[in-house]
This record gives sequence, C-alpha cells and structure tokens, in this order.
Amino acid sequence: MALHILFLQICVGILALPIHILAFLGLWSSIAKKALPYLLEKMTKSINTRMGEQKRYLFSHLKDFKPPSGELRVLEIGCGTGANFQFYPPGCKVTLVDPNPNFKKFLSKSLSENEHVKFNSFLVASGEDMSQVASGSQDVVICTLVLCSVHSIDKVLAEVKRVLRPHAVHWEMHAGGFFFLEHVRGDPSSWLYFFQQILDPTWIYIGDGCRLTHETWKNLENANFSEVKLRHIKAPFKWSPVQSHIIGYAVK
Repeated sequence: MALHILFLQICVGILALPIHILAFLGLWSSIAKKALPYLLEKMTKSINTRMGEQKRYLFSHLKDFKPPSGELRVLEIGCGTGANFQFYPPGCKVTLVDPNPNFKKFLSKSLSENEHVKFNSFLVASGEDMSQVASGSQDVVICTLVLCSVHSIDKVLAEVKRVLRPHAVHWEMHAGGFFFLEHVRGDPSSWLYFFQQILDPTWIYIGDGCRLTHETWKNLENANFSEVKLRHIKAPFKWSPVQSHIIGYAVK
C-alpha cells in the first residue's frame, strides 16, 4: 500500500479514535447494532427517492419468476427496516433474514404500511448460514446493500443458490432468481477509489461491517449461476464513498 494512503488512513483513524477504542474493547459492535436500525429508518426515504427508479425497474422483473400457479415466494437477506417492500408485487409471500434482531419492530411498521406484502417469517440469521430455510423453497432471493458487510460473499451466494428453486421442465418454469443492488469499489483511477481506500479501515465500524472496496461483481460472475444480468451504475449520492453500484439479477 502506498505510504500516502496509509498516512491518510491513520489520520482518519485518529479523528475516529473513540470508535476504534470501543471496537478494541469489544463494545462498539453492540452499540452499532442498536443504533443502525434508527439510522437506516431515517435514511430509507432519501435512498428510495434517489434510487427509486432503479429499484422499480429491477423489481419489475420479479413477476417473471412467479410460479404458474401460486404466490411468489420471496426471501430477503439483510432486510433491515423493510425499505424494499414498497417495490414488491402484490401478494408475494416474504421470508425476512437479518442477523440483527433490533430490526424486528421496524419491520412490523413497514409491513403495516405495505399491506400488499404477505409476511411469512423473520429469521435472525446471517446470509452465510440460512439453514432454517429449506433447500429449493424460494422463487426469488433479494439482497440490497448487504453484501458489502457480510463475512463471506461466496458463502452467501452458495446459500442463495441452495434455497432457490431448481429449473422444473414439467412445470415449464425456469430456476429461481437472485436480485441484487450493491455498492462496490470505484474505478481504480478515480478519486472515488482513492477516498474509499482512505476511509475503509474506519468505515467498517461506522457501517457495522461495511467495506467500501469489494469487487462484488467478480463473486457473482464466479458463482456458477446459469445466467447473470449485471450493470454498473453511478448512484446520485454526491460526495459519498458509495457511489459505484452494481444492479441486476442472476438465475440459479
């Protein structure tokens, strides 16, 4: 790593020294997990306003995965406060997975505001281990702004493929789909990437495990999905280190 990057990382670390001390003492994680739901609730309206067009276009393809008869079974990893519910098609049955139990009461509020969504269950679990979800039981898995903070993107994608339904020739039904919208590493020659490198060692604590420099598109391309439809976009978040995004869906 270049010395000037390391120097600037240390400077940012000094400015955020109380956070680093709390993290070293093992106290920061519990604080972040309790504070994050309140923070995300405030941010949700702004994010959905700025990214609403992209989300509407992405989730308009959910209907393509609905079984010929029956309701669309949706599993959302890292559901947070339920920011995506308003974009889901009417009548879909959702299973919600998040490792942070503090989101539960916020989800109840979001579900009451989105009566077109049918609630199935809320599971406190990580995306890397969704053993409570049966293999092949889901038509669609959704993940937005989550893969930046998981311990292993590859393990999450392996679990996604496990829980998605297989291709069924006799029902004329293709395999299940994985829908994603994730922020990623900026172009290596850009100022965005320069600042991502500087902020990353501290951002991981501020964002409860969030990393700024993941190349998530590579994990998706190497996960052996039968098809991956992926676009790189620039989110309209001025002066933000999370401007670079990928959006799309993959078929099991």
